Amino acid sequence: MSHAQGEITRDGGVSSVKHGKHNLDEMDATRVAKHLVLFRPNDSVTERLLAKARLSIPGFGKTETILNVLHQQLGEIHAIARKPRSGEAPVAEGFVLILLLNEIGLMQLALGAFNGPDPDLRLLAKPHERPAGIYIWGLLAPGPLAPGVALFMQEMLAPRYAGVNFYSRPNTEVGRRFNETVGLTQGVQVGPIDAPNIWVFQRKPPAPLYDSYVPGAGQKEIGVTVARTLEDMMRVAAIRNVVYMGEQECPYYEEYDGNDLSATHLIAYMGDEPIGCLRLRFFADFAKLERLAIRKEFRKSRAAFQLVRAAFKFCQKKGYGKIYAHSQTRLVDFWKRFGFQVLEGGKSFVFSGYDYVEVVAEIERDTKAVSIGDDPYMIIRPEGRWHLPGVLELSALHATAHASAEEETLRLAGSVA
Repeated sequence: MSHAQGEITRDGGVSSVKHGKHNLDEMDATRVAKHLVLFRPNDSVTERLLAKARLSIPGFGKTETILNVLHQQLGEIHAIARKPRSGEAPVAEGFVLILLLNEIGLMQLALGAFNGPDPDLRLLAKPHERPAGIYIWGLLAPGPLAPGVALFMQEMLAPRYAGVNFYSRPNTEVGRRFNETVGLTQGVQVGPIDAPNIWVFQRKPPAPLYDSYVPGAGQKEIGVTVARTLEDMMRVAAIRNVVYMGEQECPYYEEYDGNDLSATHLIAYMGDEPIGCLRLRFFADFAKLERLAIRKEFRKSRAAFQLVRAAFKFCQKKGYGKIYAHSQTRLVDFWKRFGFQVLEGGKSFVFSGYDYVEVVAEIERDTKAVSIGDDPYMIIRPEGRWHLPGVLELSALHATAHASAEEETLRLAGSVA
């Protein structure tokens, strides 16, 4: 659609959706869209859907133009249908149509120079290239199909799209009201360009694996976070007590070896239940991974894998390129799944009644690892929360605001004297 892409047209309007009730990133598809399905339609179904959309959305692009974009994988169409009966194929009644903009395309959109009905393909992200912006080219969700947008948002959690903002240019009052309802706001700045007529949904960047625990996320959700409080350390101790001291009969003074307060600990949760942990210690040119423990009743989950992968990401963010560990001989194959290899020329040794070998994994240093020269406020954020503003930044903002208020008071007082 030219000047009308961001349309979410619902036959009969959007009166059944209260203003501000929903948010694209917060809709629970399992609840609001449990009677709907999302799928990629073939060309004939796409043509039928586009013909239907033209009855509601003005300025819609030509079918052959849209199909050409889709065939070249420069955009996507996701059909929405009611969940069919067993053995029946879903019948598409609505859709979400997007264009994947590259950086130049996004700037052209902000400048008002982007031709929606017939987009210049040079302004679109190539297949498998991460887009700079996701442009809502067309969206038709009649009546009860509107919650299908929640299913679409699940698709947009894929690594290629995670954290990429949505943009739209609604050309009807229905489209504008729906934009407001699902959390889009009017007006955006793209680099130095002010775009007051573009609507945007600012998406949060995906949380790193080592800060993926979300309290209350659900009983089956596994999340990982850094231990930051005394209560967190009690959780770590409880897990290690049942695994190492209880199951493996490790003596207390061997398990608690004097290194816990000089280390970083990661905790894995299943829902809000702490189920696993590991410890990381840091040396000049390597990090040491140790004390990986998963409670017995949760060992069929993927918690161990998520903890180790989170540990890798954490070490990479700190700028490390090598991780060292001591593996029980019987578990070497497990560690090889993550790239660990038995250290050439390394030693075999025994402690707490188990045979161990030295293993090492080479990892790629994060190009955005925390380094001297980074924003000093970022460097003093809580451990593992470098991606989020910290309390000291908020404190600085309050101090600045307070100082500005005092300056303004003095200025006004001087003008009155």
